[in-house]
Amino acid sequence: MKKMILTGVTALALLAGGVIGSGSFGSSVEAAQATLKFRDVPSTHWAAAAINAAVEQGFFQGYADGTFKPSSPVTKAEMASILGRLTEQPNAAIQETNNFTDVPEWARSGVSAAIAKGFISPANYNGKLDAKASLTRGEMATWLAQGLTVVDSDYKQALSDVTNTVIPAKEYFTGKLASNQKNAVAAALGTGLMSVANDKNFGTDRTTTRAEVAVLIARYASVAKTKPADFQGLNELRAVGLTGTNLSIIAPKYKVLPESRYPESEDYSKVTGDFSKIRNQELNTVTHYADIKLKNWIIVNPYVKSDARSIYYPVFVDEGSTLLRGAYYSFPEFEISIKTSMNQLQGGSLINSPAINPAISPSSKAFIDYGVSHINSFLGAKGVFNVKNPTYWGLGYLHFDKTLNPRILLERSDGTHFEIIPQ
Repeated sequence: MKKMILTGVTALALLAGGVIGSGSFGSSVEAAQATLKFRDVPSTHWAAAAINAAVEQGFFQGYADGTFKPSSPVTKAEMASILGRLTEQPNAAIQETNNFTDVPEWARSGVSAAIAKGFISPANYNGKLDAKASLTRGEMATWLAQGLTVVDSDYKQALSDVTNTVIPAKEYFTGKLASNQKNAVAAALGTGLMSVANDKNFGTDRTTTRAEVAVLIARYASVAKTKPADFQGLNELRAVGLTGTNLSIIAPKYKVLPESRYPESEDYSKVTGDFSKIRNQELNTVTHYADIKLKNWIIVNPYVKSDARSIYYPVFVDEGSTLLRGAYYSFPEFEISIKTSMNQLQGGSLINSPAINPAISPSSKAFIDYGVSHINSFLGAKGVFNVKNPTYWGLGYLHFDKTLNPRILLERSDGTHFEIIPQ
């Protein structure tokens, strides 16, 4: 697949707060390369290579003072002009009209092209793009995600599948992620298009900088020619969105209990290995201190590296953490309704499973940094819950060693069994 580049030698380039409307972008490759060294972009800059490539391809020009200003924000009009000139981006099947009333004349054709290619949907706006405003990361994620759905219909399905997923960004766990940007942020993280910052926030309200755009141009071209199923992170996000767990992606050896191992005297039709059948359903408990539901269940294999890691690893597990006897981490999210009073120890007796443990939450630095709901937030004196309806994440261990009771059995109030074992 060819690189996604600006159409024509006379493509618009961002320059000094505006866009060049006409004229040639350099008369030769040598002329373009002459702009590749900027005083404010040392070779050690995190986006140096991407900036140089973006300039060489004609997406950007430097400033007259020899700088690139990598941290300067990009406006919506400027970004639309860039996206509208990605030559390998197909046009959307359904064409929307550019009815924006606030787009400056120099950007009208670029905005119209970005609309035609599916990046921007005027239906999501109220007649005004706010074209001169700086583009936020949340809106950038939305534009790029919409563009991917035009490239491949599987991305459209993926964008739908993540509706109810757990998103590995601090804003999700603290309730600050806008619902209209949630799916796009999930897709951006799942494909590696975008990532969280050092403070663990995706930064939906932060502006998009020139350096970030330079990087995103290259990343989008790469993602657009990759099938959604080839991204493990996106597969996990889709699985959690649809079923409530990433078990089938991270621990596929765990499968439903075979009928041959189920007592003949009992009804096997009640047995399922589909977590979605018990997700958000009231479960039977060993003790009766509270009613309990499982909202989500995240599994993390601590032994793998790089792209093989769960997309949730940075949220729950500190770097270098390992477990004994080959166990995986298990992180269930509980919704509990306490009947009268319950302490932490009694909470731990509700579910008899080493993997589904309501008694403790992770103590990792990562977990704390991401602001994930912790059991300690709901415990008062002597470990007694001081709220009747806590929702928090627990910590358990998914075992494969048969001597450590690897079987997981959860029963819904209507008798449906979620029963799985490693096979």
